[in-house]
Amino acid sequence: MSIPRVANYPDYTFDDAAKYIPLIFAGKTLEKFYTKTIATQISVTDYFGEIKNVGDRVIIRTVPNITIRDYQKGAQIQLEYPESPAVELSINRAKYYNFAIDDIDIKQMDMNWMSKFSDDAAQQLKIVYDTEFLQTIYTQADADNQGANAGKISHNLNLGTTGSPVNIGSTGNSAIDVIVRCWQVLDEQDVPEDDRFMVVPPAIMAKFLTSELRMAHEMGDGKSVVRTMDVGSVANFKFYVSNLLAKDANGYHCIFGSRKALVYIMQLTKNELYRPQQTFANAMKGLAVYDFAVLYPKLLGHLYAI
Repeated sequence: MSIPRVANYPDYTFDDAAKYIPLIFAGKTLEKFYTKTIATQISVTDYFGEIKNVGDRVIIRTVPNITIRDYQKGAQIQLEYPESPAVELSINRAKYYNFAIDDIDIKQMDMNWMSKFSDDAAQQLKIVYDTEFLQTIYTQADADNQGANAGKISHNLNLGTTGSPVNIGSTGNSAIDVIVRCWQVLDEQDVPEDDRFMVVPPAIMAKFLTSELRMAHEMGDGKSVVRTMDVGSVANFKFYVSNLLAKDANGYHCIFGSRKALVYIMQLTKNELYRPQQTFANAMKGLAVYDFAVLYPKLLGHLYAI
């Protein structure tokens, strides 16, 4: 039975399916999560929508290496049948939300509650997902892409070690110095130039913004760093800032690399509108399943710094 409207208030009745469709909420939440989270911006997300529940498996095909051989005139050439090794990612992470709005409150609301709740759900998902993601993947960077002797070829690039972070801004550790080290580490691994990223906390980004990177001509663009608070693209890195990076008493575990190194899979698989028992309210519950993996450790670097 429909409750009469309160005068001068918008009609937020749930009874009319045309006014409220759970699928709309699910789509809005997923869209806002996707555009706000760092995890999805620095990872391959081609497999979004291919999972339905916890325990699902996603087969990710990789590109094989083609063998190059010497050619001799008149000699028979060898025929190769490349095999594409597959990576199987099992979806083992899930989160849910479950909230209700009392019937009386529904009639008194003078705001777009669906949009508000969608915004908040997306923000909460972002915090949970990014925290797990950023505080896990740095441990899986290739051994040559981290530590005091980083560099597959040079073995002399200091990216910091536990208890001894790189102090950006100190002698020999200017912002440019550190960024170039990270660039060199990737180049020595033959990492593609496109889709490179670096994620740092605000404290380190502040050092970048007040360093020699302030000079527009050193950035390759015509905008002032101080005016835009954006360092732009340096050494082909796109910079991201997050408060959710892993840290300890000495420093932050920053990450850098190529987007191709990581895969992130997420799907809001359940989204249901229901009437809970023993109360007068409409409720919404949703289930999101997700997981992530480092596909190519050689494309990922770990900078431990302050």
